[in-house]
Amino acid sequence: MSGTRSGDDDFDRVIRHIEDEVPFEPGYYNEAYLGRRISARMQRRDADDHAEYLQILRSDESEREELLDALTINVTGFFRDPDMWDHLVPVLRDLTADNRRVEAWSAPCADGREPYSLQMVAEDDDEITARRLNVSAVDISEDAIAAARAGVYETTRTTDIEDELGPLDSYEPYVEQDGNTFRVRDRIREQVSFDTHDLIRDEPAGQKDLLLCRNLLIYIDAEYKTPLFETLQAALRDGGYLVLGKTESVPPECRDAFEPVAKRSRIYRYVGGGD
Repeated sequence: MSGTRSGDDDFDRVIRHIEDEVPFEPGYYNEAYLGRRISARMQRRDADDHAEYLQILRSDESEREELLDALTINVTGFFRDPDMWDHLVPVLRDLTADNRRVEAWSAPCADGREPYSLQMVAEDDDEITARRLNVSAVDISEDAIAAARAGVYETTRTTDIEDELGPLDSYEPYVEQDGNTFRVRDRIREQVSFDTHDLIRDEPAGQKDLLLCRNLLIYIDAEYKTPLFETLQAALRDGGYLVLGKTESVPPECRDAFEPVAKRSRIYRYVGGGD
């Protein structure tokens, strides 16, 4: 196995168990990321070491599901990085100006707040033809997809949903509030489709006009960043747009295939010729 070498035999056994029993490919992720997520689950289960946690994994199917949820990228928010959304508006105006369907893809989508943000910003801007936009979203986690489809979010000590929705002049047309509970209105939920998909193992979904893949590459082991990026590239039509996380960049081997549209916001246009 490549990508995780700690010198800890029990840690390696946990990784091998994940490879065999959990629908997740740990070999593609860097060791520091895997170690943090596994350690967090060990603390939750009061496991003193990796050997003890491995026994829990082997005997408790629910823990395997909890570990998968911990390993998948699930940090998100409505309108995360507001500057990016400001820069994305002219892109959406341009894409929907033509008389055709515009295919947008959020991958991975975590609990759905990113694709819902995309649908809301399209409907909130008079110069974006929202009816031409088709938003779909995927994640490896079935629990994340279930939460995304439900479209219900809670303000907590660490998450202020009303504050997240601040970039909208008014969120009431899109989200209904009941105390600390915020529910995406049915007309918005029904316009966003969700499905499970593994960006690493599954075939790329081709011919997207806009692909948001933010804050996944930073967790991927260096050996696999370029192959994963080539999968993303294969999912774009010529002239399509790619949005990465604010600390991510196009790998050197692929830069000829992309031109920056809003460099600080990591928005790129696919121009081809990256082979």
